[in-house]
Amino acid sequence: MHDTTENPLDDPHADPFAIAAEAAADIARLTGVERHDIALTLGSGWGKAADLIGETTAVVTATDVTGFSKPALAGHVGTLRSVRTPRGRNVLVIGARTHFYEGHGVRRVVHSVRTAAATGARTMVLTNGAGGIRPSWKPGQPVLISDHINLTAASPLEGATFIDLTDLYSTRLRDLARSIDPTLDEGVYCQFRGPQYETPAEVQMAKTIGGHIVGMSTALEAIAARQAGMEILGFSLITNMAAGIQTTPLSHQEVIDAGREAEPVISSLLARVVGAL
Repeated sequence: MHDTTENPLDDPHADPFAIAAEAAADIARLTGVERHDIALTLGSGWGKAADLIGETTAVVTATDVTGFSKPALAGHVGTLRSVRTPRGRNVLVIGARTHFYEGHGVRRVVHSVRTAAATGARTMVLTNGAGGIRPSWKPGQPVLISDHINLTAASPLEGATFIDLTDLYSTRLRDLARSIDPTLDEGVYCQFRGPQYETPAEVQMAKTIGGHIVGMSTALEAIAARQAGMEILGFSLITNMAAGIQTTPLSHQEVIDAGREAEPVISSLLARVVGAL
């Protein structure tokens, strides 16, 4: 689905980092918060965490900020929220994710991450709803992302830009999350292009090459966050078992329902983790 509004990121000659800096200036003006310390992208099922992190000081419609698009997916609220934690940290909560399958290009997909970095955030928490491959996992279970496999055939890096991704999903932050919930498991996330769900054969391919989680977001954003010098923590909510692991047909409604049922538990967990950052 393509929106018809003009977006500065669609100009191939534009500097995406300059546009992110402009967006960060918009956020500072609209929220009254000059600098944010942590950024949090809320995927399917994770939305209520924003209410538990601390005091909401401002809510901004994402399309009022330079370069942001209206979310195409149910479950994404289309807002940017500034929240102050009890420890005095300012958190930028991003409820306006652009997915690669929307066809707007990688620059728009990672614009929220680059904007978060431009606001001053040094920690990026990326969450999503995804399919699980490990048979021991159950729908409604949160897992940490330990690494990813980018199957989109795309990258947010342009030109001869070489970025080390060795410890992309911070070991330190995963250890911190497990200190709050020792039962957290972890796995390798595979980002497919979408929007179709993966076939059973594709899921088996992902499993064979080392994947445990399949979805349609996060990996491109994580690469952009690392390029911006941020420390990254990733969470997947297992909303369903992946095709071939689960024998019943997959549906987006199933994803929404699983997220809604798990929301109180995972939102509380995420709020506690963010509070400890």
